Amino acid sequence: MPSDQPSLLELQRAFAQELGNAATGGALAHVVADGLAPQARLGIYRNTATNTLVGALRLTYPAIQALVGTEFFEGAARLFIGQSAPHSAWLDAYGEAFAAFLARLPVAAAIDYLPDVARLEWAVSTVLHAPDATPLDLRRLAESDLSAAGAMHFLPHPAVRLVHAAFPVDAIWRAVLNRDDHALARIDPAAGAVRLLVRRTPDGIDVARLGAWQWQFTAALLAAQPLHAALEPAPAAHAHAWLAWLLSAGCFIGFGPARAADMPIPEHSP
Repeated sequence: MPSDQPSLLELQRAFAQELGNAATGGALAHVVADGLAPQARLGIYRNTATNTLVGALRLTYPAIQALVGTEFFEGAARLFIGQSAPHSAWLDAYGEAFAAFLARLPVAAAIDYLPDVARLEWAVSTVLHAPDATPLDLRRLAESDLSAAGAMHFLPHPAVRLVHAAFPVDAIWRAVLNRDDHALARIDPAAGAVRLLVRRTPDGIDVARLGAWQWQFTAALLAAQPLHAALEPAPAAHAHAWLAWLLSAGCFIGFGPARAADMPIPEHSP
């Protein structure tokens, strides 16, 4: 006869659901009281798990916490955790959706640039914790068949990201983390959009503003589009110099022929 006892996997899943939602109750029937109510026992684990996730969000979003205050941040973080459970034990990878959550949070609407600051902080955190990779050896590129250079694509370095924000979030981010209230007061949030290149360097994290064509060109290359496609909308007088800078800055780790999906479809002869 089949046993009424759940399997280990079923117990683990019930326990995980219980940590995320106290109303599920699936694991309570299998918790021994032993002087402490099952709900109280699970509550200890739930509080520990939640506090750990709040701590992880604090590490990823220090500027957000500084902008809204510790109490507001913790309340928002706990709401977010209740809606977005982690998918892995690697806590550095937790919180990608926090910016979108803040954009939907009515009480955060008073600081309209808050979600964009969070997007920048997520990019910074992602770049900071990205795996190491050897930048492209430019000698390999020089020794390649440059006659087919237009049809090649580049492989992006894992520690490079682009951010497009509607507000000058780089200036806000720096002022907040430097605790420079005078600099923060001089920033006009309505100054306009910024396009940012975020990359890891030997000295730390570099966040640089790009022009519109530089951002579009870089985005195309980081998306592994063929070089000829990235060059089409870019000003010819400056695009090659910018490409040289991206290559020398270590933004790519390799190159190869354009993928079949990116190649133009040849016309059939009549």
